[in-house]
Amino acid sequence: MSTAGGCRYRQAIPLGCRGGRLDADTNSGVWRGFLPRGSRRYEPLRQPTAQQVMVDTLSAGPTTLLLLGTLTNAALLLMARPDLRGNVEHIYVSGGSVRAPGNLFTAYNANPFAEFNVFGDPFAAYQVLHSGVPVTLVPLDATNTIPVTEEFFAEFGRRWQSTPEARYCFQSLDKVLKRHRKPAPDLHGSTGYYLWDSFAAGVAFSAMRNGEANGENEFAALEYMNITVVTSNEPYGLRDGSNPFFDGRATPKFGLKNGGVHSGHVQTGIRDSFCLVPGSNSGRCQDGYTKEVSGSEGVRVRVATSATPNTDNSSALDREFFKSFLEVLNLPEQAGRFNISTQFPYYREVLYKPDFMKVSKGKPVIFDMDMSPGDFVSLIYLLKAPREVIDLKGVLVNGNGWANIASIDIVYDILHMMGRDDIPVGLGNTTALGTPTLGCTNAYAVPLGSGGFIDSDTLYGLARSLPRSPRRYTPESSDDSEHRQPLAFEVWQSVKNKLGPGDKITLLTSGPLTNLANISLSDRDASSVIERVYVLGGIIITGGGHEKGNVFTVPSNKYAEFNIFLDPLAAKTVIESNLNITLIPLTPQTKAASFGAVLEALEQTQQTPESMFVHRMFSLLNELQSKQKLYHHVDIFLGEVLGAVYMVQGSELKSSVKLKPISVIANATKGTDGQIVISKQSTKLVTVLSDFNAEIYYNRLANSLANKKQSAVIGSFEEQMAIWSRPPNNSGPGHNKFL
Repeated sequence: MSTAGGCRYRQAIPLGCRGGRLDADTNSGVWRGFLPRGSRRYEPLRQPTAQQVMVDTLSAGPTTLLLLGTLTNAALLLMARPDLRGNVEHIYVSGGSVRAPGNLFTAYNANPFAEFNVFGDPFAAYQVLHSGVPVTLVPLDATNTIPVTEEFFAEFGRRWQSTPEARYCFQSLDKVLKRHRKPAPDLHGSTGYYLWDSFAAGVAFSAMRNGEANGENEFAALEYMNITVVTSNEPYGLRDGSNPFFDGRATPKFGLKNGGVHSGHVQTGIRDSFCLVPGSNSGRCQDGYTKEVSGSEGVRVRVATSATPNTDNSSALDREFFKSFLEVLNLPEQAGRFNISTQFPYYREVLYKPDFMKVSKGKPVIFDMDMSPGDFVSLIYLLKAPREVIDLKGVLVNGNGWANIASIDIVYDILHMMGRDDIPVGLGNTTALGTPTLGCTNAYAVPLGSGGFIDSDTLYGLARSLPRSPRRYTPESSDDSEHRQPLAFEVWQSVKNKLGPGDKITLLTSGPLTNLANISLSDRDASSVIERVYVLGGIIITGGGHEKGNVFTVPSNKYAEFNIFLDPLAAKTVIESNLNITLIPLTPQTKAASFGAVLEALEQTQQTPESMFVHRMFSLLNELQSKQKLYHHVDIFLGEVLGAVYMVQGSELKSSVKLKPISVIANATKGTDGQIVISKQSTKLVTVLSDFNAEIYYNRLANSLANKKQSAVIGSFEEQMAIWSRPPNNSGPGHNKFL
C-alpha cells in the first residue's frame, strides 16, 4: 500500500493501525531522494484503526488475510467479531518456527524456540491458529531455505531493474547486504539475509492463483502438522506477577481457565531469570514457540517446510520463487509512476548554510535531546535565539528516550527549514548506560502507540508538513561515508576541536543523560571544555514527599522523573560529577505546562512558519489530551521547552535558584530508580531552578518564535513542492543564505 503519488498510486487502499499486544491494555531515510511523497498522512484519533479496516473489508465479502508481523490485529478481529469469521477464507502467516531453531538472537539464552513475529504476541498467534479458519504457516523452517545469495543479487543487478519498484527493492537489498557483509554478532545460524515476508507473500499468491484444494505450491513444499503456540511456561497456575491474563485479576482475562496452558510464567525480558538455565547457553522458556504436539491441544495447520528449487538448473536463480519475484517486480503493468525526482520536474537537493562571518558569536551550545515533541519546539527556539547570544554548534539525539531513531529525520527537516544545514546531528546510544545492546532497562516505561513510541507516532504525521531535508538518517554501517549518520561522540569531538581560544561549551540536555555520560567517560578532557550543563529533568525529593514524579507508567515509582528514570546510572554519572550543573526539575516545569497560556500567547503575535508549526503541534497535543486518555500525559512536553528558554533568558524570567546537595538513586529497582534526593553526605552542590515568572516566560517564548529575524528559509513542504515544480530561479533561496 502507498499514499498518493506512491509507487503504484493506490490511494484507494485503506490503511489501519494498532499498537500493543493482547496482554496489554492498549526504515526510514535510507534511500536519499528516491521515494515519492504523497498527500495522506498519519493523524492521531483520525487514523482508521486496523480493526475498522478489516471489519469493512470482511463485511464486503470473503477475504484472505496475509499476516507479515505480529498477529494481534487478526486475533482481535476473530475474537471480537465471530460473525465475520466465516468471511475469512484463508490466513497466511509469516512467522513461527516448528522444527527449526528460533531466531530471538537478543534473547536466545532465555528462549531458543521462538520466532520474532509470534513471540511479539504469542496469545494472538494462538487465537489465530486455533480459530477454526484454515491457516498456512510459513515459518523459519521454510524461510531459512531462501537466503539472498550473492548469485541472486548479482542477477538482480544485471537484468532485473526495469521498473521503479524493482530499482527500489534492489537498492533496499543493497543496503541490507552491505551491513550483513560486515562482521556481525552471532545470530545462531542466521547470519545472512532472507526473503522472509516476500516469500510468504509468494506462497500465498501461488495458492490463491492455483487453488487451495490440491495443496500443491509452486514455491514451497507443504505438509500438514499438528501444532499449537506456547503462550506460557510450566508450572501452570503459578502466580508470580509475570502473567497479565491472571495475576492481580479476580477473573482471568478473556475468560481463560485457571491452571490452563495460558496460566504459567510469561517471559518478562531478554534476561528473565526464570528462563535462564545455570551453566547453559540455551534457555528454557518457550513463549511464542509454534510447537508440534499430539492430542487435542494441537490444531491441524498447513506448514511450509522448504523453498522449491528452480526447475532450470542452469539458472543463477536457484529458487523457483526468485524467478517469479523478479518477473513480477519488473512487469510493466501497474508499474510505479515516479519517484520523488520525477514526481517534481525540477526536483533538486539544496543545503542551506548561513553566512555568519559578519555576526559576532555567542556562547557555543550543544543541544542533547531525545526527540520528544517538546524537544523540537526547543530546537526551533534555539535556532531563533540571537546568534550574538547562542551559537548552536551541534545536536545530539538519544535513542533510548521518547522517540524512535527514525525521528532523527525530523531534526534534519527542522534544521533545513530554518536554513541551518550546517549544524551536525549526532546519534547516541540506543541503550541506557551500562546495559548490553538491545537490553534497555527502563525503556518499557515509554508509552506505546500505533507504530512504536506514541509520541513518535504523533509527530510523524505532523512533521510531514515540514520541508524535506536532503540529509536523512543512514546507518552507521553504511559504506556511503559521505552520508553516513555521524555518532554523538563524533559530533562532540568535532565541535570541541573547532573551539576558539578560551571558548567553552554549554550543553542543554532534554532527555536521558546517556550521551553526556558516555562522552564524559570516553573523553577525559571533556569537563575542561564544558562551561555549564543545563539538565532538564528530575524532581527533588524532600522530607515531606509532597511532590510527585511523572513516571505514570510505573506506579510503584512515585518520585522519579522520566529523563532521569530512563537512564539513572547516566544521570548519577553526570549530576554527581565535577561538571557545573543547573537543574531544571519537574516542579518549575509544571508552571510552563499550560496549553491555554502558550496558545493564547502565540495567537497574540505575528505569524512565522515556525510559530505556526509550533501552534499546530500544541493545538494537536491539547486536543489529544482532552479527547483520549492515552494522551493524558502530553502536557509534560510543554514543560520541556522551559530548559531552552531559561538557558537563554534566565535572568529576564525573574527566576530564583537554590544550591542543593543532591544524589541520584540508580540501583535498578523499579520503585526507586531515577529518584533525586537531598544528601547531607554529598559534597556536590547543584544549582536548582526553583521558580520563575510564568507570564513573562510564555510571552518571551511566543515573541521569539514570531520574530521575523532568523525565520524559516523554506516554510513548509507545500512551499518546497512549489519550488520543485518550477524552473530554478537564481533569486530564490540557496546556498549560504544569510539569516
